[in-house]
Amino acid sequence: MDINLFNPVYEGLYITLLLSYLLGIVHGITPDEHTWPITFSYAVGSGSTKKGAEVGAIFSAGFTLQRALMSELVFLAFAFGLASFKDFIASPLFFGIVYTIVGAVMYIAGHYVKYGSFYPHVEVDELISGRLKKRFRHKDTDFYKRDVKTWMAFIHGLIAGFGFGAFALIIYFVFVPSMPNAYVAFLPGLMFGLGTMTMQFAFGALFGTWIKRIKKVSIKGLQFIARYISSSVLLYGGLTFLAAGIVIIIFPEALTFGVITPLQIHNLHDLGIGFFIVIAVVVGVGLVSYMKAMGIAEKKYLVKD
Repeated sequence: MDINLFNPVYEGLYITLLLSYLLGIVHGITPDEHTWPITFSYAVGSGSTKKGAEVGAIFSAGFTLQRALMSELVFLAFAFGLASFKDFIASPLFFGIVYTIVGAVMYIAGHYVKYGSFYPHVEVDELISGRLKKRFRHKDTDFYKRDVKTWMAFIHGLIAGFGFGAFALIIYFVFVPSMPNAYVAFLPGLMFGLGTMTMQFAFGALFGTWIKRIKKVSIKGLQFIARYISSSVLLYGGLTFLAAGIVIIIFPEALTFGVITPLQIHNLHDLGIGFFIVIAVVVGVGLVSYMKAMGIAEKKYLVKD
């Protein structure tokens, strides 16, 4: 049997389910805007190997559930000839809407970790000489006291699962329509999600371990660094997703931008807007946040507990 994960075809029920799982593995490994920025931010915020792995699994559980349900819906759409539904989920408009919603949820979660509330809170201090002065609560850099909630990761996984790319095209438009009946139509999405979960579980543990291995500061310092990075990636990454979603909705041709590489691996062959969001959020925001957090932590939390 020749396994082709770049241009796979339906190979019968059992082989196709294996291919779906392997595609999920590749999806979980390669830089993907629907997994890496979100898993990184939640797992780092957990501050431990065990919790990082747990968060990665919980996020992927939401993702897996969505992919299984969407696979079933796509099968029914094909069965009943609902071409408009099929066209919509593959459209730039749908893509932009998903990006916008994912960005909004990331921003809300980041605001919770950073400032302790799910929304920006403005207080009126005083009215001086007819000028209204306002200030935002929780400006203190020591306020990073909120843990990342696991249910946030699950909800985020559900929403991120609606993201549409090369892998979704294969699962929904190659594998799912070839399923023998509606009773098993959800399985390609389920197996794809489980493959993604396998790698996100491992990466979640890796990200959590990375934070834990910083030896220069106390336990409180590690907690501060973890929450600083996590909240910043969620907050500013969310704004990046929001901006990208709005741009795609207004200018659908933005999705056609891409850099072609010789690698015959999805997510690494055609480097589109999603790849550069991953780099900007995980590498850019993550690295800057780490440097700033370390600078603060080394001044305030240098002595070990």
